[in-house]
Amino acid sequence: MLLLARTPPPSPAAAGRRRVLRPASSTCVLCSSVHELERSPAARPGASSLRAAKRVVLVRHGQSTWNAEGRIQGSSDISVLTPKGESQAETSRQMLLSDSFDACFTSPLARSRRTAEIIWEGRGDELIPDTDLREIDLYSFQGLLKHEGKERYGVLYRQWQKNAANFSIDGHYPVRELWDRAQSCWERILAHEGRSVLVVAHNAVNQALVATSLGLGAEYFRVLLQSNCGASVLDFTPKTGGGPPNVCLNRLNQTPNSPVAPGSSGGRKTSKRIILACQGTMQSSSEISLGGMGYAPLNMLGTIQSQKTAELLLDLKVNSIICSPQVAAVDTAAAICEVQEAADCLGADCVPRYVEMKNLLELEIDDVFLAKQKSFGEIVQSGWMGSAEYKTLERLWAQSKDAWQALLNELPEDSESDRVVVAVGHPAIHLAMICQCLDLPIEYMSSFHLDNGSISVIDFPDGRKGRGIVRCTNYTAHLGRWSIPITRPTENDEEF
Repeated sequence: MLLLARTPPPSPAAAGRRRVLRPASSTCVLCSSVHELERSPAARPGASSLRAAKRVVLVRHGQSTWNAEGRIQGSSDISVLTPKGESQAETSRQMLLSDSFDACFTSPLARSRRTAEIIWEGRGDELIPDTDLREIDLYSFQGLLKHEGKERYGVLYRQWQKNAANFSIDGHYPVRELWDRAQSCWERILAHEGRSVLVVAHNAVNQALVATSLGLGAEYFRVLLQSNCGASVLDFTPKTGGGPPNVCLNRLNQTPNSPVAPGSSGGRKTSKRIILACQGTMQSSSEISLGGMGYAPLNMLGTIQSQKTAELLLDLKVNSIICSPQVAAVDTAAAICEVQEAADCLGADCVPRYVEMKNLLELEIDDVFLAKQKSFGEIVQSGWMGSAEYKTLERLWAQSKDAWQALLNELPEDSESDRVVVAVGHPAIHLAMICQCLDLPIEYMSSFHLDNGSISVIDFPDGRKGRGIVRCTNYTAHLGRWSIPITRPTENDEEF
């Protein structure tokens, strides 16, 4: 994994003025104007003293009264959880019930603290309030209904919606200040002796925590979504020889509700979507009698996973399914297609659906990836990227660019037409396409994790030429008893 050198703390005047699009440099550039923000790099969390693997689970608070009213909350502390918000928090408590957390950090704001109290119920240790975990400070915007913000502030409100990283109000740059706060939070969270830490906070600050953990700047605000009570999981592993730890986003925004339910992305209506569906588990090499691993069909678990994915997507009208020509991907895609086209018979709707299904050669991957038993992140961190097989990885990366462009071409250019495209393939090619979506280099492939049978959802509120908004990655809750747990017990584990 590519790691960035620790940058020195910024001066108060320069707080929040760092930005990164590619982790190619460790030099901290301090900006005197918003225009200089373009290529300034940001550092990942330091914690050079991290001695053991640590898992951090971020949860956003449940629905609040101001969420329901469409009011701008910011760091105000007036709204409280609605009955729906309390129910969402209880769902999160059940989801995390078996996890052996060592500590819980929480924002001191009432809506977040109450969510933390519900999730933490029955655990012995006290909650740890941290004022830097409060929601983004939005100054004069706080308390306004969204339509009031548009009417009263006009151009300024549009800048907040369209160009938040450069948004300035009342002499402040709220998103840059938030990014600086997130860096400060990581110092304390990672310094805690616990190996499994829960953090309950807010939408914007959780986005900042995810982004800064990966070394991503403020331009990624509103790109990595956090829904009410959505959980995101980050794994930190010590780097050999010391220095900043390796970081992997195990999953993003695992929500109590369906990740494919219609709605908005970052407050904006969206009707165009790409869903990356990882194929189900294949038969092992010992179970297949001819050809390479690319000829391996789904095993029993993989068949169940593909059916569960098909059921999850039933509430969406899928327009096209693009899949790798390899057998396991084709089998998974066929299951999704069959359930979609039987939707009228299953009572989902009364209109027969036709789904276009086609193979895409660029989604095919080399047998060397299929044969590996470790996760992609483990392969990379074990030094595999430094071997001659790195050329195989480079080929995968090159074809992922073409594959991602082919998926984008499936979306209409206009802003009105609906379109849902499902891409089915091996987790390795999907990891590369997530990086393509986020404009990240090849080294970032090990910064994300995907399981067989998982889905990742990317919305395009501005059409295919606009920026992709990542609604979730590695979502597995639909797999039920066959799912990968959102967290894993840490007791007696040497590493995650």
